[in-house]
Amino acid sequence: MRILFADRLPDKTLADLESHGHECVMEPALTADDLAGRITGFEGLVVRSTKVPKDVFDAADRLALVIRAGAGTNTIDTDAAAGHGVFVCNVPGRNAVAVAELTMGLLLALDRRIPDNVADLREGRWDKTTYGKAEGLLGSTMGIIGLGSIGFAVAERAAAFGIRLHAQARSGRSAESLARAEELGITMCETLEELVGSSDIVSLHVPAGPDTKHLVDERFLGWMKPGAILLNTSRGDVVDEPALLAALDAGRLRAGLDVFADEPGAGQGPWESALAQHRNVVATHHIGASTNQAQRAIADGVAEIVDAFVAGEARHCVNLAPHRLGSATLTVRHLDRVGVLAKVLERLSVEHLNVEHMVNRVFRGGDAAVASIDVEGHPSEELLADLRQVPHVLGVTVVELGASRA
Repeated sequence: MRILFADRLPDKTLADLESHGHECVMEPALTADDLAGRITGFEGLVVRSTKVPKDVFDAADRLALVIRAGAGTNTIDTDAAAGHGVFVCNVPGRNAVAVAELTMGLLLALDRRIPDNVADLREGRWDKTTYGKAEGLLGSTMGIIGLGSIGFAVAERAAAFGIRLHAQARSGRSAESLARAEELGITMCETLEELVGSSDIVSLHVPAGPDTKHLVDERFLGWMKPGAILLNTSRGDVVDEPALLAALDAGRLRAGLDVFADEPGAGQGPWESALAQHRNVVATHHIGASTNQAQRAIADGVAEIVDAFVAGEARHCVNLAPHRLGSATLTVRHLDRVGVLAKVLERLSVEHLNVEHMVNRVFRGGDAAVASIDVEGHPSEELLADLRQVPHVLGVTVVELGASRA
């Protein structure tokens, strides 16, 4: 593949990819406005913080894969990518420890007022009388919103501090996730209100999206205990910042923040933020994943995704349909001969049955294979009979998947 890197990754990552036959071009100075004019001729695009808007996909002539070197993909127009048949993949979990470490750092900084201590000492002021007062973390309760890889990494570290852990009960959690929660002693709350209201510390670890935009609003903040701590190392849009600012001004809570809704896109520059500069806030510069350890792990993940993609696997793809599409699944058992599936697909086309998803697997020994074909529409008995007459087809069955999208 010919791959454009619009953000800097370790040289070793490029060397590893090039040793596998890929052509890598690193241009970390590219901006979102530059990408559309530069993407021609590239099959892959790797970004960290650089935005990938719709016009990049409109301008691309060979682009097949975009990799976000990190977890969040809110900076990429994944709908536009899907419309152009471009895979968008991310590298989840590799930065979990780094973000969890910063989360605990913000918590400790708030509890012991470390930034204010440092500032006064640097100004030549000794004030043990003021700074010698702190609540301490042992026995407090942390509510974790977003119990994914980062949430669990935070839970492990908080548990080591003797902090009780709460999360929200949700259907669909994996057996592995439930077992891990039980091992850490996490108490599951039935509602978000119960979770927030029972916690001395609320830590946010959710992705950006319509379901989480302004999750922390005036009502949410009203549920929090007086004097509670809010930690956000996820995404700025998760918090309704005017509502948080009002709660901070009222002295009802404190906050540790690594992300902001209107944070600068550049690495350096002037920026004024009433929230970041608030006396009840400890803030950092969106550096949650910015450790050398995390960046090396993410870079390795990028290389793994590229190699898997070339081998036919779209690993950690975020813009494929999450569920099976279509109305019915045809299972076609056949001898593994040239042209068999072409004849099957030709008959489906004549019947105006659109293929939504297809997998063909060869049986041990290589003589026979089985194709699983999801189609939009309802195969007739006549079509099934016709398919069974295709040379080298051994058998055809159909399972209805449910209502058609039409």
